[in-house]
Amino acid sequence: MQRSRGSGARDQVLVVGLGRFGSALARELEVLGHEVLAVDANESIVNELAPDVTHALQLDATDEAALRAAGAGDFPTAMIAISSDTEASIFAAMALKRLGVKTVIAKAGSQLHGAILERVGVDRVVYPEAEMAVQVARTHGNPNVIEYLNVAPNVGLEKISPPASFVGQTMADLDLPGRLGLTPIALRRGDRVTVNPGPSERIGEGDELILIGPDDRLERLRQ
Repeated sequence: MQRSRGSGARDQVLVVGLGRFGSALARELEVLGHEVLAVDANESIVNELAPDVTHALQLDATDEAALRAAGAGDFPTAMIAISSDTEASIFAAMALKRLGVKTVIAKAGSQLHGAILERVGVDRVVYPEAEMAVQVARTHGNPNVIEYLNVAPNVGLEKISPPASFVGQTMADLDLPGRLGLTPIALRRGDRVTVNPGPSERIGEGDELILIGPDDRLERLRQ
C-alpha cells in the first residue's frame, strides 16, 4: 500500500546502517517527504532498500574518504542506526563530524556506548530498545494504557482509554490536576483532537485521553 508523503519541513538526511531499525527509519523519512541517502556496507541490504528511498549506496561508513566522496558532508543531518558494532558506530560519528555534518543523531546499544558517542560530538543519542522496553513495561497489565512516553526523569506522557468511571463525566468533574496531579493535554474522539480540553469537555465511550505528569501519579491512575 502506498502511503502519502508528509507535508512538514523537508530536509536532506543521511541514514547510516540499514538493519531493521535503520531501514525502517529511512523508509519513514522518505514517506515524510525528506530526501534520504541510505548507506550500508552490505550490498544486498542496499539493493533491497534502494526502491524505497531517494538514494542508496554501498559504502563503509567508517571510511571518511568514502563518505566525503558520497557527499556526506553536504547533508545537514545524519542518523547513525548502528548499535551492534560499537566501533563502527563511533568511527562513523567521528568521520561525519569531521566532514562538517551539523546534526548527527546516533542510536546506542548501551549507556557506555551513548556516553562515548556524546564525547565524540554526537548531538543526540537515542536508545530505542530501552525506550520500547519502558513503554512495554508501563503498558503491561493495564488495558486502559495505550501508550507511554518518558519525557523527563520520573515524568511521563500517557495515552489512555478512559476507564468506565470516567465516561459521561466532564473534565471539571474529574479534576485530574487537583485529584491526581495529572494534566490533560489532549482528548481524541475519532479523527477529532481537542488540545487542552476545557472543563466542560465530556468524556465519551471510545475516547482517548492524553495526560502528562509524574510517573507515580500515573501509576495511581492505573491502579
